[in-house]
Amino acid sequence: MRPSVALLCLILLAWAVPALAQTEIHRCIGANGSAVFTDQPCAALQATPVSPAAPPGHDIPPATPPPILCAASLGALRQSVIDAFANRDANRMAGLMLWNGYGRGAAIADIRSLGELMKQPLLDVGTPDDPAPGSDPPAPAIATSSTGPLSPPSPPPAGAQLVLHTAGNDGSGSPHEQRFNVVSRAGCLWLRNAD
Repeated sequence: MRPSVALLCLILLAWAVPALAQTEIHRCIGANGSAVFTDQPCAALQATPVSPAAPPGHDIPPATPPPILCAASLGALRQSVIDAFANRDANRMAGLMLWNGYGRGAAIADIRSLGELMKQPLLDVGTPDDPAPGSDPPAPAIATSSTGPLSPPSPPPAGAQLVLHTAGNDGSGSPHEQRFNVVSRAGCLWLRNAD
């Protein structure tokens, strides 16, 4: 019995030795701009690390706030649009849209147009009846008590829209306007193309 235990220990040791001999691989960009993979620290080669490792136990907080998945007010929906443009995130913008009732071709066309829209700088987001460009529409007040909300947020008025002004890409310098209808479904406010 002893020889089999000794043999098992030797096999385990044979597997463990190569694993201990391996070192960390550093990913760097060399002085000439080419990728360098080495077992030495990037600084020793006068190279720039590609992804510096965080010290163990230190979590890096997310750079952007989590997206609002259910806008309860027109102001929250407007802010979500601004956040999507700030991050150039077409998927985040698409998450604010109500997609039911679209055919496959229409949905694909709208997704492509959202991708193109997100490439342009956002100048302003508002409603058609905003008194001044860039002003924030007032969010509806919610009465609360110690047990929670007394009433849900009121739905947007019939025909409510958000109007986005982006820089035009035609070289004329005139802004481009995109209108979205605001609809209420399942207690959330959503965008729909105003075609």
